[in-house]
Amino acid sequence: MAPQPLLTSGLLWLIGSLLIGGLANRLQAGALARDGVLTRPRPWGESTDGYERRLGIRFWKNRLPDAGNALPGGVPKASLVTRNRQSLERLVAETRRAELVHLALWPLWLVTLLWLPPAGVLINLLFATLFNLPCLWLQRYNRLRLQQLLSRMDQGRGC
Repeated sequence: MAPQPLLTSGLLWLIGSLLIGGLANRLQAGALARDGVLTRPRPWGESTDGYERRLGIRFWKNRLPDAGNALPGGVPKASLVTRNRQSLERLVAETRRAELVHLALWPLWLVTLLWLPPAGVLINLLFATLFNLPCLWLQRYNRLRLQQLLSRMDQGRGC
C-alpha cells in the first residue's frame, strides 16, 4: 500500500478526533444532564447483567484508555469516582459526553470513500468499529451502573 492513503487516513482520524473531542468538551453540563435521542436507553432493554454476560465487559473494560483529559477542558473519569452524589451525577454526564464523541467518530470512515479503494474503505470501517464500539458499550454499561447506584442512594435517603 502506498504511504499517501495511509497518511491521509491517519490524518483524518487524528484531526477528526481532535475536532470532535474539542467540540464535545465545549458542551455545557445542562446539555448532558439528561439522556437525549442518541443516549437514551435502547427499546430492547439494557442491563448491566446483559453487558457482563454477553460481552464479558468486566474482563476487558479496565484495558481501555480514558482519553477524557486528552484535550483542554476534559475530565479524566477516574477523578470523578467517589460516593459523592454530585460527582456521580457528573460522571453520568461524562459518560454521555464520551458516548456522543464515539458516535460522532464512527462515521468518519465514510469520508475515506473520497480517496481510498474499496479495500481501504473497508479497513477504515473495521478500524472505526473496533475502536468505537467497545467504548460505546463501556459508556452505556458505566452509566447503567452509576444510575443504579444513584437510585439506591435515593432509596436509602427515603428510609
